[in-house]
Amino acid sequence: MTTIEKVLYTGKTHTTGGRDGSARSSDAQLDVKLSPPGGAHAGTNPEQLFAAGWSACFIGAMGLAAGKRKLRLPADTAVDAEVDLGMTGDAYFLQARLNISLPGLEPEVARALVEEAHQTCPYSKATRGNINVELNLV
Repeated sequence: MTTIEKVLYTGKTHTTGGRDGSARSSDAQLDVKLSPPGGAHAGTNPEQLFAAGWSACFIGAMGLAAGKRKLRLPADTAVDAEVDLGMTGDAYFLQARLNISLPGLEPEVARALVEEAHQTCPYSKATRGNINVELNLV
């Protein structure tokens, strides 16, 4: 396991009530109601929050990879992240798909950016070897 030498940022949240509760960040920029997936109550769920964080981070990592090649990401770059909550036996697991749109880039260049981003994005590092992940260029 790698030990961080320099902390760049610490996200802090206070969550109560679990999947039927709420979460608020220490700076109040995030203040959300939580509800189970498919529930009738208003609110988001941990899978949606994880998908949003990962996709935003992944776009940033692709931007860094593009910068190394003296390229800019297309203005309409997008990542549609899908995070599944499922079960095997009586155990819960996650799996994910990142559907990546890099319109206007040659397929080989787009694939290279995706592969490099998957090696550098902290979310990708955290999930590597722990859950099934598909990277799809769309």
